[in-house]
Amino acid sequence: SAIDACESSNGGCSSKAECRRTTPGNRACVCSAGYTGDGIVCIEINPCLVNNGGCDRNAECTQTGPNQAVCNCLKGYSGDGKTCTYISLCSQNNGGCSEFAICNDTELTERTCTCKPNYIGDGFKCQGNIFQELLRNSNTSRFYFHLEALSIRDISGPGPFTLFVPHTDVLNSDPRVKDWTAKGVMAQVLRYHVVGCANLLYKDLTAITNITSLHGDLIHISYSQNSLVLNNKAEIVLSDAVGTNGVIHVINQILVP
Repeated sequence: SAIDACESSNGGCSSKAECRRTTPGNRACVCSAGYTGDGIVCIEINPCLVNNGGCDRNAECTQTGPNQAVCNCLKGYSGDGKTCTYISLCSQNNGGCSEFAICNDTELTERTCTCKPNYIGDGFKCQGNIFQELLRNSNTSRFYFHLEALSIRDISGPGPFTLFVPHTDVLNSDPRVKDWTAKGVMAQVLRYHVVGCANLLYKDLTAITNITSLHGDLIHISYSQNSLVLNNKAEIVLSDAVGTNGVIHVINQILVP
């Protein structure tokens, strides 16, 4: 019988090749699927080496086996790997910027937040003028509604102003507010809480003993046991809410001129 050239050790072909008998005593070596070579030597085909393995140019091709690969979109892109589209950070939730900021996609997975004109801040938090800021905070919104009811708009001007705002709970619970409103003196009381031409932060107030309010009367300031007290009664409980035209401090009592 004819000699089978493939009988022993795969006919000298690569272990990744098929030995095929041809004429008696001869054979041909053919590399298996996924491999390339002359049959004696067969090398695994890496599809990623040609045309990124058919993946999108914004995808990574990873070889998983002989002539097999997977495509994964790069960071900042989404899709199936064959097609990848850029994810705009700014398109979702304004990129995490303040609602009063402009979000700009700068590069992959990067963006900048810039406060809009007439707002100040770092882009993640942006403050408007103190009139707007009063309304945005529940601790001070009651004061805003009192100003609005009496058409007191002084603090929407350029300023700067320093405001000592009685906490919303205090304005809601103090029975004198109704009396003052009925007697027509509420505007005077409110103006006594505003200081014009000054942007006084908490640390500035610790060095001052008296300041003049928009109403015209003095506000006395004392500093003891790490707290600032106005007219020996009202304590500053929240401080330094900065706006474009001044600063707001919240106090725990109403100041009476």
